[in-house]
Amino acid sequence: MAISKSFASMAQFISEAFMRIFTPANDAYPVIGVQPFTGNFYKKGKAVW
Repeated sequence: MAISKSFASMAQFISEAFMRIFTPANDAYPVIGVQPFTGNFYKKGKAVW
């Protein structure tokens, strides 16, 4: 009986981990679209210190 409970607990733990990894993210990002890059490009050999 203890073996079956530990096996059930282990199976539940693994299935919950699987579901957490492979479910779609539920982040609430604002729908603003793609933003253009407004930074400076790095030019090799011309870095300003």
